[in-house]
Amino acid sequence: MVVVPAGEFMMGSPLTEPDRGTFEDPQHRVVIQHPFAISKFDVTFEQWDACLADGGCGGYRPDDEGWGRGSQPVINVSWYDAEAYVDWLSRKTGKAYRLPSEAEWEYAARAGTQTAYWWGDVASHDFANYGADDCCRGLALGVDRWEASSPVGSFSSNAFGLSDMNGNVMQYVEDCWHPNYDRAPSDGSAWDEEHCGMRTLRGGAWNSVPGFIRSADRLWVLANARYDLMGFRVARSLP
Repeated sequence: MVVVPAGEFMMGSPLTEPDRGTFEDPQHRVVIQHPFAISKFDVTFEQWDACLADGGCGGYRPDDEGWGRGSQPVINVSWYDAEAYVDWLSRKTGKAYRLPSEAEWEYAARAGTQTAYWWGDVASHDFANYGADDCCRGLALGVDRWEASSPVGSFSSNAFGLSDMNGNVMQYVEDCWHPNYDRAPSDGSAWDEEHCGMRTLRGGAWNSVPGFIRSADRLWVLANARYDLMGFRVARSLP
């Protein structure tokens, strides 16, 4: 876990940012009033399998698609599966783990920046695992060496010490999906609703085009859906 300091930032994207969508409107100020902890890496197959071996995670063993387990990020898990993992981890450790809120996630991903990616405004395979179909469009630098997901920690961490916030696997957050930020909380808390069937994903994935791994990009998915693009990381409130 990495402690992320309190602070404030502009959530969403400016009108001038290439590849932005209306889901990122309106850009608005969010104040994170208290430090919180978030995992340095996405939850791995090794960590999921420990939950499974201990009788947790609903007894569900996700398919690794032949890409390997161990330090590979866990995939083929739903939002409900992620919630089952944090419930088990909380019971196991005696500490209240959870998924990060969407605002916490973006604040942590930006790590003090307002550029499209934490390293700048141009996508680069030197910093993230994403799709290889962007060569020759002038939108990215480098060559994608991974055909699918990469082991966690394969790329440099951002200024907060967090790895793979952009690319590799999409990450569930706690929030219910909303198509824009009208009436969104400004205090960093999760924007949730009862009986919410659509959940929010952030960060883009191993097969995403550059625009989808921007720090401001957002996507939705059915809460019970399982795909090889989707994983998660955990968070914890601090005293």
